[in-house]
Amino acid sequence: IFMATADGTVKKCRLTDFSRPRLSGLRAIELVDDNQLIGVEVTDGHHDIMLFNNGGKAVRFNESEVRAMGRTARGVRGIRLAKGQKVNSLIIVESEESSVLTVTENGFGKRTAIGDYAVKGRGGLGVISIQTTARNGNVIGAIAVDEEDEIMLISNRGTLIRTPVNDVSVLGRNTQGVTLVKLREEEQLVSLERIVEYKEPEKGFVDRE
Repeated sequence: IFMATADGTVKKCRLTDFSRPRLSGLRAIELVDDNQLIGVEVTDGHHDIMLFNNGGKAVRFNESEVRAMGRTARGVRGIRLAKGQKVNSLIIVESEESSVLTVTENGFGKRTAIGDYAVKGRGGLGVISIQTTARNGNVIGAIAVDEEDEIMLISNRGTLIRTPVNDVSVLGRNTQGVTLVKLREEEQLVSLERIVEYKEPEKGFVDRE
């Protein structure tokens, strides 16, 4: 299990550490001050990790750089942050054919090939993933997508916008992106999700969940 927090800390635990749950739950990571857990993914120990912050920076490193720790450990530095920056997205790289879709609060976004992000050591300041300016605002999230995917954008006024991924332009890292949605005055995007379609079970298959 790979975890990332808002202050740039990452942590990896063995899945077996959670094999004996308690009614009150198990502590997964030690959080101090106002730090928050922003992402948790299951991995096999051999993938690359990508962290993205609200200032438009990203870092990519191999998860072998993070040793497995106990449940109460605080973790290690995944990315260094400038003042005012917070990590808001964690991606486990599963395919070099996918792209990273980055979205900003003022309704701008773009897709960038995962290969455009070089693998470097953890703990650095990262590279530009998208330019953040007064025009497009801070980054609200980044997700790995494929051509056939759809995404859902959600605003602070409760507006939901669903759009195909292939309608979003593919651009390099050092760009601002294009308009994905026109927002009303004082409206901002707050969340980004990839839509996973539900598939009917095959005939003869019994879904016991």
